[in-house]
Amino acid sequence: MKKDRENQTENRSNRFHYTIDRAAEKPFNWKQLWRLLIYLKPYSKTYLPGAILMMIISTFVRLAVPILIGKVAIDGAIANHDMSMLGYLVGIIVVLYGINYISNIFRIKWVNYLGQNVIYDLRKHLFTHVQSLSHRFFDSRSAGSILVRIMNDTNSLQELFTNGIINLLMDVITLTGIIIILLTLSPKLALAIMVVLPLMFFISTKLRRNIRRAWQDTRIQQSRMNSHLNESIQGIRITQSFSQEKENTAYFFGVNKDNFYSWKTATKKSAMFRPLVELCNAAGTVILVAYGSYLILLGAGHGGIELGTFVSFAFFLGMFWEPISRLGQMYNQLLMAMAASERIFEYLDEQPNVKIMDKAHVFQDIQGEIVFENVQFSYDNDRVALHEISLKMRAGETVALVGHTGSGKSTIANLISRFYDPSKGSVKIDGYDLKETDLRSLRCHISIVLQDTFVFSGTIMENIRFGRPDATDEEVIKAAKVVGADEFINRMAQGYQTEVEERGNILSAGERQLLSFARALLADPRILILDEATASIDTQTEVKIQQALQKLLHGRTAIIIAHRLSTIREADEIFVLAQGKILEHGSHSELMEQQGEYFELVKSQFQMLDAI
Repeated sequence: MKKDRENQTENRSNRFHYTIDRAAEKPFNWKQLWRLLIYLKPYSKTYLPGAILMMIISTFVRLAVPILIGKVAIDGAIANHDMSMLGYLVGIIVVLYGINYISNIFRIKWVNYLGQNVIYDLRKHLFTHVQSLSHRFFDSRSAGSILVRIMNDTNSLQELFTNGIINLLMDVITLTGIIIILLTLSPKLALAIMVVLPLMFFISTKLRRNIRRAWQDTRIQQSRMNSHLNESIQGIRITQSFSQEKENTAYFFGVNKDNFYSWKTATKKSAMFRPLVELCNAAGTVILVAYGSYLILLGAGHGGIELGTFVSFAFFLGMFWEPISRLGQMYNQLLMAMAASERIFEYLDEQPNVKIMDKAHVFQDIQGEIVFENVQFSYDNDRVALHEISLKMRAGETVALVGHTGSGKSTIANLISRFYDPSKGSVKIDGYDLKETDLRSLRCHISIVLQDTFVFSGTIMENIRFGRPDATDEEVIKAAKVVGADEFINRMAQGYQTEVEERGNILSAGERQLLSFARALLADPRILILDEATASIDTQTEVKIQQALQKLLHGRTAIIIAHRLSTIREADEIFVLAQGKILEHGSHSELMEQQGEYFELVKSQFQMLDAI
């Protein structure tokens, strides 16, 4: 068994690495880079031009000082013993460095403002877009992987926007300026020094693909680890109840090790670029000393150079390889950013499966009549959840959906809320096909209470008010009283201001369910969907809720999905489903007289109760 488990893990790993290899073969996406740069547009009249201006001033100072020292100071003032000129020159250099200091302060300040604002906008855009996606998107992705895209991948772009872009411009301008100045001062010496550039370019080109593949691997491994972490934390109770801590830890160690080695490999490959630059710098220095000294000995009048030119060359040589080194690091940073942005834009390019038409009908009010006309639906191509069903729920009726697990009950509720659109047929509310309606206006009139209710971090008051943010405290308390939640809330130390912590950990399953009832009822919906909503509530509490619901459901269309058939006896209409088809429908008494599938379900439940 242990061997089989190891083989399964190895197979998953092989499939995972195959995905990485396929992703790594993609060429550098310049269109994707342009999409990233578009996020700079809102700041094209504020932080960006200011940062560029300060960068140009700083670059000008850095390029001017070596010329002033070499050509003006050494070949001019010192060669002619002009102390007055030398004094003026020192003052000019001091002023220039002062200007450089001030410009760098503003440059760093503005590029950081620029970067933080861009990351803020990008993360906001991504989160907003993800929230607009349909349920199919979340069906196939873990919460951990989505979290990685919104947090880690956007953070990976932070360095690019805060320093990378401005530094790239600065280094390109600096490098271009140095080459022009060196060729102007002495073309022969400049060409001799730069003879190593083609070799460096050839070697660095060979490194690029490996570096890019390594950083892509790193991003995917990190996503895998974060997804596993999120899953492990959420499922800690199950892990501990089955005593699977060791197995879970061993799996995490494997994922963590893969992440560690991916970073190690990427860093190792990226680190190869800097020594290459240093080697070229050393070669350039040797050429400068050897050939430059020879040209000095020749003299300026015989095709050689002056001492000041040699000194300027020495200054510029140190400055020449520095931007090249940073450009190499910038390339690595760009590769990391491309790997992250590729994953971000993958989500941003996702489109909702549930689409809104340009002239969609906006519900101002809903009566609550629901009609299914030959509706067929499947979550995937392998299994059909509903087989061309037709049904009608009259406005103000309480309708129950019963059947075994997988019969299609929750699917009907999902289609009414338009979490999905049917594959065939139409779902209509008050005569309007939901495909032609506005989602927000539709869902404003629908409340849903699920079996697995979700409680947000915050106070009990805030959780109930989530159903209607503009509700007053009195309205919140009234809704809690109606569903019977007021009693347990008042027993808590802080009452309605009690912090429920993450996922409502301080509340029992039944208490969380009561909060979700209050939340749904506070929204005052025209259509109320209860999907196994009383499954986590004890029988005594359920009786109280049933009494309250009889008043609250009056005048509303209510869809009740329940395995406890005792909770649906008073429903106006009961639909019995099996394998995505409607077997029979009618009131409780009518279905019992037919002695069909519903009769058998009731009979089996009573037999189970008698056995207990």
